Amino acid sequence: MALRRDVLASSAAALGVAALPRTLFAALPTERRLVVVLLRGGLDGLAAIAPYGDPAYAQARGPLALPPPGAPDGLLDLDGYFGLHPALAPLLPIYSAGELLAVHACATPYRDRSHFSGQAVLESGMNEAGAAHDGWLGRALRSRGGSPLASVALAPTLPLILRGEAGASSVPQAAEALGSTDLLDAVAPLYTRDPMLRSAFEAGRQTLAMTMGDHGADGTDGMGDTRDPMRIEGFATSARNAGRLLARETGPRVAVLETFGWDTHAAQGAGDGKLARQLGALAHGLVALKSGLGPAWRTTVVVALTEFGRTVAMNGSGGTDHGAGGLALLLGGAVQGGRVLADWPGLAPADLHDGRELTPTVDVRSALKTVLHDHLGVENAILDEIVFPDSRVAPPLGRLVAV
Repeated sequence: MALRRDVLASSAAALGVAALPRTLFAALPTERRLVVVLLRGGLDGLAAIAPYGDPAYAQARGPLALPPPGAPDGLLDLDGYFGLHPALAPLLPIYSAGELLAVHACATPYRDRSHFSGQAVLESGMNEAGAAHDGWLGRALRSRGGSPLASVALAPTLPLILRGEAGASSVPQAAEALGSTDLLDAVAPLYTRDPMLRSAFEAGRQTLAMTMGDHGADGTDGMGDTRDPMRIEGFATSARNAGRLLARETGPRVAVLETFGWDTHAAQGAGDGKLARQLGALAHGLVALKSGLGPAWRTTVVVALTEFGRTVAMNGSGGTDHGAGGLALLLGGAVQGGRVLADWPGLAPADLHDGRELTPTVDVRSALKTVLHDHLGVENAILDEIVFPDSRVAPPLGRLVAV
């Protein structure tokens, strides 16, 4: 059967969608939507949402400190203590509407500084890298009846977070090579004799039709090349297309998007520069995702996660190095937001992890457990024993989403 599943995944892969090069979908029997955005490289959460009210903030961050709210090019005030980076301004209306929640000073159990291991822990939901070959989202989908035939993954390879017996498959950018649907029509007879292969083939072709119907075979809608997800135009296009697909009545209910380029060791910048451009791309993409979802935004939770944070002080190259405490963003019409959730550890030297990093005070699995239980109905026992094994030290947080 495992071999058969591989065949099915491969057949679906033959129907790749160029418009969504780093997006993955999985079906679920619910009207609620969940989108996970992986920010690969270690986002500097202290830049994205800055604790300007911390007495140690300006000195600790040095040249990376942003002016306070009200000052030229200053932060956008959220609650009198934390401020939004100006490049994230497109998200401010969502925050003001009570649909954006920031979980600050959070982290997985991982405390070393390897991207590979950090992402493995983040996606597997385990306590250490290499402890599992499947991901927490894949295991959660399995518990809710995710279907292999109805699951489509639009990416070169299936990321660890979605791997599991629920069977989400990976679809590379094959449509780009196909150029049109003519070839699909030509090869369709090859699948007619096998009901399972035919179902996978038709599911993939329908997905292709959904996206190409709006944007054409080149996967763009006039906003730029989608093959570079962190360009403002590209990521926004991909995110909007993902939203449109999830909004379909018969579309998938879960999506994973990947973005890259958050590893800002040099020339990070403060109000402008490399990181500001990254943040701007993220903000525009999330707004485009909301636009694509349309009315389905009301039943959606978007979770943006990164493998770890960064050092508090600037390094000798004008950037920051890998650090412990990070930031997670929850947004969507189903989120009870308009606030920053943090047991703030402080930025004074004595409060830092290893004397250089934001000390984690919230286990990111606590937030994920809450979302999976309250939003998707995954039972607490399954969360503790299967989705996030050995995670009883990370109890669910209070209400984060509407139930």
